Amino acid sequence: MSDSIQSLTMPWGIKEIERALPHRYPFLLIDRVLELVPRESVLAIKNISVSEPVLQGHFPGSPIYPGVMTVEGLAQAAGILSYVSPEKGISSMLLTEVQNARFRRQIIPGDTITYSVRLLKSRGKFFWFSGEARVGNEVAVECELSALVN
Repeated sequence: MSDSIQSLTMPWGIKEIERALPHRYPFLLIDRVLELVPRESVLAIKNISVSEPVLQGHFPGSPIYPGVMTVEGLAQAAGILSYVSPEKGISSMLLTEVQNARFRRQIIPGDTITYSVRLLKSRGKFFWFSGEARVGNEVAVECELSALVN
């Protein structure tokens, strides 16, 4: 586990998330980490507000949170899982592939996205994940991700 995170006490707030990810507003897409099991899984949330910058243009008068932003949120959750998984920590994670992405439900202001990401396998510096973004009990987006971790 990385030295910069002292414990895996849950939930993680923004301070812990910003230690694990290089992203910052407006591109930090994780608000809180609820559960985190190194080398296994992460459960995190993102609250969607009408004031999200991307909603100004997607779409005026009928805002819908873009599916690609939801996939990025899943990748950021995978980044958090990667951050705590290697014994020596990581310095970076680069998304290398998105497969089998399915967009099943629109996400609108007022929704809370729950990101659930599981580590499928790792080999050397490569990690593979499955991810699911839910709003309530409904699956909004699901996909598989792979990443190069340094």
